Amino acid sequence: MYRLDYPSPIGVVEIVGTNEGILSILFNERDKPLYARESTTPKVLEDAYRELDEYFRGERQTFTFPCIVDGTPFQQKVWGTLKGIPFGGTASYKDIAVSMGNNKAIRAVGSANGKNKLSIVIPCHRIIGSNGKLTGYAGGLWRKEWLLQHEKRTLNQ
Repeated sequence: MYRLDYPSPIGVVEIVGTNEGILSILFNERDKPLYARESTTPKVLEDAYRELDEYFRGERQTFTFPCIVDGTPFQQKVWGTLKGIPFGGTASYKDIAVSMGNNKAIRAVGSANGKNKLSIVIPCHRIIGSNGKLTGYAGGLWRKEWLLQHEKRTLNQ
């Protein structure tokens, strides 16, 4: 298991992975990066770092590094559906449930969304309430708002 911190404009993002793929990309509340590049840092972590940097600079809208996504079949289906929300777009839990063919699964979709360990890559920040308002985000609502605005600014460049 390897770690590498990316100092984003909205806080330190901890990238965790193996030689084969990225396991998690999560914001943390450290003031400064703790995990720096080392001679043993796998290429996949360096690729994730570079692609996150490109995303935050407004130069990337999709990610290409390999991820190891561990979850139930339902969670994986939800996360796959989240990846279909276009860059700069939003959807509600209800939209996701309906697109998966089960409009009664709104709470289950919300639960799966909350267990996402690959923030930004699996864009759970693009989920908003049915009323159009921001809803919970593990990284904090202020970060969610920043990410949504960043994507809109990037599209308008």
